[in-house]
Amino acid sequence: MTVASNRSGGTQGGDAAASPPDVAAAFLAAFRHHPSGVAIITADPGDGPVALTVSSLISVSVSPPTIAFSLSDHSASARAVRRAGSVVVHFVRRADMELARLCATSGKDRFGSEVEWARLAGGEPYYPQVDLRFRAVIRGRLEAPGACLVTAELLEVSAHSHETREDEALVYANRGWHRLRPVSGGGRAPILLWPDDSATF
Repeated sequence: MTVASNRSGGTQGGDAAASPPDVAAAFLAAFRHHPSGVAIITADPGDGPVALTVSSLISVSVSPPTIAFSLSDHSASARAVRRAGSVVVHFVRRADMELARLCATSGKDRFGSEVEWARLAGGEPYYPQVDLRFRAVIRGRLEAPGACLVTAELLEVSAHSHETREDEALVYANRGWHRLRPVSGGGRAPILLWPDDSATF
């Protein structure tokens, strides 16, 4: 970042003797402490169900309802999702943390005999224990170095999606799982905390 000074004898462009900041290191540090919501993406590109946990889910538009998320080139599950025409987006809560951990752990069987899962009418796999989930169709893919940004339009939502959700939200920050809950006191407006909740993966 360029810094200009109007003081007499000041410099423009910063201290020439100072080392330039490491942008990549600063990028990693910034996002390590930038809490993100947690979601599970499931799909079946035609050769079997796949699932992965993402913390990159964002809202794009409400008309039509559109979301986006990124997929790494280095993940076999992510490469499979990229080939799918539709996905199921699960909005996980604190109670779903173990499922989110399973879908984030390389080498684990995410659709084994001990895992409850089913298929929608269109064939997409999903996890019934996550009560808020959307069926979505892929609308676009934007290639980026080492990753792909996917946009998808939400077409269907699970039953009871409009009911009040009492479970605490689940977020991911600083390489760990955290719960998000409102805290108020002293007449101040509610604020949000994310106390450490579990071991990292």
